Amino acid sequence: MSIFSRFSDIVNANINSLLEKAEDPEKIIRLMIQEMEDTLVEIRSAAAKCIADRKEHRRHIEFLEREQGEWERRAELAVRNDREDLARAALAEKQAISDTIEQLQEETSNLDEQLNQFNEDITKLQSKLNDAKQRQRSIVIRHKTATSQLAARKHIHDDKIDEMLFRFENAERRIDRIEGEGEAMEMGRRKNLADEIEGLEDDDRVEAALQELKSKVGEAKEEKTDE
Repeated sequence: MSIFSRFSDIVNANINSLLEKAEDPEKIIRLMIQEMEDTLVEIRSAAAKCIADRKEHRRHIEFLEREQGEWERRAELAVRNDREDLARAALAEKQAISDTIEQLQEETSNLDEQLNQFNEDITKLQSKLNDAKQRQRSIVIRHKTATSQLAARKHIHDDKIDEMLFRFENAERRIDRIEGEGEAMEMGRRKNLADEIEGLEDDDRVEAALQELKSKVGEAKEEKTDE
């Protein structure tokens, strides 16, 4: 699967827009990075060949310039010896070398322009690649976070959790019922104790009334005896 068809597609690509339209952003960003890295390797390889060609051209130019100087020297020697024919031949060789040097210099200039373009392309592509890798790290982190949150939510809504909570609620209800029964028993005991105490108070009043009655009866008997 290819994301980009040309280098310009990579440089002009809106990474955010591509990711927003993607069904699997993590996969798309991985493929984008792979294509960018492959393209970067290709451009660097082409730039390396261009550098090698430029060095070769410069060496050739230096060699030809020395040859050009040598033919100039030979032409002068021929003139000093009145050999115009040899001088013309030497100058012709010098001119041919001069033409070759001019051609090589033009090619070297073109190579310089290519290298400048390669350097510019590599800079742009490296910037895009760095941006894509940063986006990839962000996407991976967001994906892991979303996955963890989803797993946590599934765990929270799991039937086993619901069943466990239901059991806890039942246990709490049973405890409430037992505590209620205990409180009810205590309430009954407190009531019985109050009744017993109240009964004792009633007994005291009855006993007092009985003693009072006995006293009255005793006094009445004594009065009859005296009569």
